[in-house]
Amino acid sequence: MTVGGSGSTVRLRAPLTAVGVTGPSMSPTLRHGDAVLVRRGGRPVCPGDVVVAVFRSRPELLVVKRAVRPQDGGWWLRGDNDLVTDDSRAYGVADVLGRVVFRYWPRPGRLTPKPI
Repeated sequence: MTVGGSGSTVRLRAPLTAVGVTGPSMSPTLRHGDAVLVRRGGRPVCPGDVVVAVFRSRPELLVVKRAVRPQDGGWWLRGDNDLVTDDSRAYGVADVLGRVVFRYWPRPGRLTPKPI
């Protein structure tokens, strides 16, 4: 699932940044058209967190995925929808920019880590 907008133009400058998501890779947790708040900083990323990141092999592509494990100084990421493989299986290690902490549109609610 990519972050809405033109990808590389969306950067997390504020501690909390609102972003839109596109695509099916995080369904059912997040769906196309959802709007979320992303927190930069705060507690460290843990396995199971939903994050916004860039793959080292695709730095122009900002994505929303689930952190699986630390690897090579970055993170191995997976989407929640196993039918979509546009995650670390295709692009390798990613650098996490922030954690998704809250979906505010259209179904408000906190996103909690999921056991991996």
